[in-house]
Amino acid sequence: MVGTPNQHRLPGPQAPRGARQHARNGGIFPYMLAFIVVLLIVGLIAGAVARLVVPGRDQMSLLKTTGLGIVGSFVGGFLQNLVFLHTVSLFALHPSGIVASIIGSIIVLLISRLVGRGRVRRA
Repeated sequence: MVGTPNQHRLPGPQAPRGARQHARNGGIFPYMLAFIVVLLIVGLIAGAVARLVVPGRDQMSLLKTTGLGIVGSFVGGFLQNLVFLHTVSLFALHPSGIVASIIGSIIVLLISRLVGRGRVRRA
């Protein structure tokens, strides 16, 4: 074995020096997957609560309700950071963030109703 006495080599192929590990080998992949799952769940909850709070009937599927909640989460987060000047915390789930997501979803739902009112729907 060539090298320093404290250097131990493992059997098998060795990666070249400075090579990056694949993302699935413990990199950022599990965190991104968890973020996407949490985003979908919070989006579904925020969209469903917004549809329950705002009176009237909406022809929305479950996928559209989730999309409403996700867009509302971004709107609510933007408004919350604009009003309260918070710092960004990516992996923190706060009750105030969920409330802002619901408020943002209500705003997006009301805007979509105003924009969609001018359209004529044919059966």
